[in-house]
Amino acid sequence: QMEYENNTVVKEFVLLGFSQTHKVQMLLFFFFLLFYMIILPGNVLIILTIQGESQLGTPMYFFLANLAFLDICYCCVTPPKMLADFFSHRKTICYNACMAQLFFLHFLGAAEAFLLVAMAYDRYVAICKPFHYTRLVNRAVCYVLVGASWAGGFIHGITLFALTIALPFCGPNILDNFFCDVHQLVKLACADTHIVELLIFLNNGVVIVMCSALLLISYAVLLLKLRTQSSKAKSKIASTCVSHIIVVFVMCGPAMYIYVLPFRAVPMEKIVALFHTVIFPLTNPIIYTLCNKEIRSSVWKLVSKYIPTCGK
Repeated sequence: QMEYENNTVVKEFVLLGFSQTHKVQMLLFFFFLLFYMIILPGNVLIILTIQGESQLGTPMYFFLANLAFLDICYCCVTPPKMLADFFSHRKTICYNACMAQLFFLHFLGAAEAFLLVAMAYDRYVAICKPFHYTRLVNRAVCYVLVGASWAGGFIHGITLFALTIALPFCGPNILDNFFCDVHQLVKLACADTHIVELLIFLNNGVVIVMCSALLLISYAVLLLKLRTQSSKAKSKIASTCVSHIIVVFVMCGPAMYIYVLPFRAVPMEKIVALFHTVIFPLTNPIIYTLCNKEIRSSVWKLVSKYIPTCGK
């Protein structure tokens, strides 16, 4: 614990991280650095490919490019600090940086969840109402949906930020994690936090449950639609739905595990949090690139253009 005077607030928090063993920390550093070196170039390549190919100018790829950009932003919130802490004997984060990390984590995470709902709407209209697609999902609608995703994420993040920053921290400052998250910070507050806990739980619960329910219902409807489609259409619809459903489970599963009972000790919480904040952004380039023939061929064309030996 840090030293403080009578009414001095906590100036920094101590992060326990994963392990205190140097060899284990170095092993984890290189393992996570590898993931980080895949996430950034992978998502940048998706954006460049979609922007550079006229045939990828449809709303589906517009949403995918925005999702890749969100992933880039999201994986810049916790991994850089986590990687740097592997070389620190005493892992600390100042109060302001801690609050900023909390805000951007929930802001970008919620924006990504809302964007996945927008992508589900796009696929629903394309498959169930193909003759009205150009009217219901035009360029203006796409911009509105993406803007609403960012706005919804910002409201979610700023709400949790406001609830947390209003709490007094004047004593314990040790977080058994590798980043600052709202439910662990609330437990350190030196005040009655029952109302704040309820508001935070409701805020997280509404976003996670609502998005998960909308996504699963929409893709269940699409899968039921397979019965009336041709064999070629069935293959395309199934491929699209399966890749999206995988992303939904990868994103919403860990989030529910962490935040459904956010103020109790949850077994393996640190590992699940790692999966949610570091591994999850990797699913976008892997799942969407490998499962989409148009993206694969366009990425290969782009790479071959700048690295001629790849085209031979």
